[in-house]
Amino acid sequence: MTEWHFYEPANGHGLAHDPLNAIVAPRPIGWIGSVSAAGVRNLAPYSFFNLLNYKPPLLAFSSNGWKDSVANIQETREFTWNLATRDLAEQMNASAATVASEVDEFTLADLETAASRKIAAPRVAASPASFECVLTQLIKLETRSGEQVDTWLVIGEVVGIHIDRAMLSNGVYQTARAHPILRGGGPGDYFEITDTAKFEMKRPR
Repeated sequence: MTEWHFYEPANGHGLAHDPLNAIVAPRPIGWIGSVSAAGVRNLAPYSFFNLLNYKPPLLAFSSNGWKDSVANIQETREFTWNLATRDLAEQMNASAATVASEVDEFTLADLETAASRKIAAPRVAASPASFECVLTQLIKLETRSGEQVDTWLVIGEVVGIHIDRAMLSNGVYQTARAHPILRGGGPGDYFEITDTAKFEMKRPR
């Protein structure tokens, strides 16, 4: 017989740590590069992130609070997404530091940048895959009663994709080859994708 722990989020979870983001996990990381209208570069990871659509390719991340990434994207309407990998985990974590808006997180995390082709926002040079994105929607989230929440959903259309050719095999991108990392639950849980965790299953026709 299953014993259920039930709670209503509005009344608290009653546990040692909020389980919400541990249940919906692991989650891909939105490692977002941007630049302000004044030219200050910014880099920050967001774990509420995902791809939304194929054609046109749309992706989104949400920011709890009005942060530098959101402010920059509102100003310039551009940003990059950069794949966070096991080799880049420490730098990704360093870029999550809460610092003043004039601080360049690329420099803070000791990361070289690479130029984008279609937009001004920089890419993480060492990342094996990066997307160049243009803002399509900036939405302030609401509760079911229509009350606004201090969380901002940023949706961007991917207008350029960079892939390290070493990640390709016979024209097929090899997901595990890059050793991408994903956010788990708890204060600091992450997961790494490897070939040993892979299984194949074809869709029914």
